[in-house]
Amino acid sequence: VQLQASGGGLVQTGGSLRLSCAAAGRTFSSSAMGWFRQAPGKEREFVAGINRSGIRTDYADSVKGRFTISRDNAKNMLYLQMNSLKPEDTAVYYCASTNGLSNYYYQSEMYRYWGQGTQVTVSS
Repeated sequence: VQLQASGGGLVQTGGSLRLSCAAAGRTFSSSAMGWFRQAPGKEREFVAGINRSGIRTDYADSVKGRFTISRDNAKNMLYLQMNSLKPEDTAVYYCASTNGLSNYYYQSEMYRYWGQGTQVTVSS
């Protein structure tokens, strides 16, 4: 599976961005997916996860109520809608895929495939 993330950019506090992740490969619809982020000097952290069907999702406490993860299995696409952005959301955002697991995990090591990352910068 190859993943290509896009949609990052520079936005003011309170603004919105929509990240997209295009997947190439036959296992997309059978694999749980996730979004992670890494800020300078910090470890990579879980942001949001979605199960293979798209019915179940979960979020880091820091983004609950502001971010929404979704997927379109027919188009092999994963999305992250980010609203009410804060400066602390500034990071490189990565999409990730498990290798055929049905449910998402919070640990990055459970994900087999990773996109190249897209920079999100929120100015104060």
